[in-house]
Amino acid sequence: MTARGAPGLLALEDGFTASGRSVGASGTATGEFVFNTCLSGYQEVLTDPSYAGQIVVMTYPLIGNYGIIAGDEESGVPWVAGFVMRECVREPSNWQADESLPEYLERHGVVAIEGVDTRALTRRLRERGALRGVVTTEPIGADEAVRRARDVPEMEGRDLTDRVTCRARREEGAGPLTVAAYDFGMKRNIVRRLDAAGCRVLRFPADAPPEALLERDPDGLFLSNGPGDPAAAEGAVARIRRLVEAAPETPTFGICLGHQLVALALGGSTYKLKFGHHGGNHPVQNLRSGHVDITSHNHGFAVREAVDGPRRIVEGAPSLEVTHVNLYDGTVEGFRHVERPLFAVQYHPEAAPGPHDARHHFDEFVAAMRRAKGSG
Repeated sequence: MTARGAPGLLALEDGFTASGRSVGASGTATGEFVFNTCLSGYQEVLTDPSYAGQIVVMTYPLIGNYGIIAGDEESGVPWVAGFVMRECVREPSNWQADESLPEYLERHGVVAIEGVDTRALTRRLRERGALRGVVTTEPIGADEAVRRARDVPEMEGRDLTDRVTCRARREEGAGPLTVAAYDFGMKRNIVRRLDAAGCRVLRFPADAPPEALLERDPDGLFLSNGPGDPAAAEGAVARIRRLVEAAPETPTFGICLGHQLVALALGGSTYKLKFGHHGGNHPVQNLRSGHVDITSHNHGFAVREAVDGPRRIVEGAPSLEVTHVNLYDGTVEGFRHVERPLFAVQYHPEAAPGPHDARHHFDEFVAAMRRAKGSG
């Protein structure tokens, strides 16, 4: 165990280094550095399985002021590889807090440091893109830290779904509608939103055969968020392809990694973004209505777009019509199948953290299930 306030160091593959102070567990964490722009919600960020393999830099300068609250986690354990802050609050001011952020980080073995100029670090990541790196409390020196950073595996080509998926089928929520979900790293707030909308959620491991989902005769199919390179998850893509081919009339909804995987399953392609989208302030426009939602994001890859006459489609998948775009950089944020009740979004309508503007997508999914059930 490293004493709180002991020296810490971060290093990037391009040679950049910065010193700080330990506020978590001792040791060395390795991963891809990304930055998150949320002003609150650090507990949800830490426990979002989509961050597996990544070291998160919080751009907001003060983190930990309301402590850790039992029940607010998005999964049972933190998934970030490491955590970097400008200033970490050791004594939270919140009557609901069960423990402080440093206590939580240390208890779960998360290497974290404070005292870093996170604004300068974020500018570097924006200019050069997401970079491999290390955070350490070991006395290894800057040169050795940079060497280790360059040995970190690239995120491209990594399928991380097997690390974060459930190990056996789970049944959660209650209601008249049944949703069979592929768990690629499913956040708890997705289950909460489906439960609140009157759905019983059957979560299946990422390697479950499609027949296992369909034998429960679900009213809807769900494809969850998750970490890693979608193009590397070849098994998941093949299973989704079989799933949607076997149940073309069953309403299907994908979020984040699920959005990317179903695009791949239907002939599309994906690519890596320069520094990804991580935060709660992304404006997304509905191309049909012109309406803009401020949305929560956490992804480093995107679906590739093409133009087919007057239509914007997913490249390689003309049956998928682009419905939403990011107003920051024009990337694809959502699509809909032109014939089937299948749609997906790149952002997180369940939020946690982030704004709640896009919760209406769950209502759309439920409405589609009710229509299908009424006509069956």
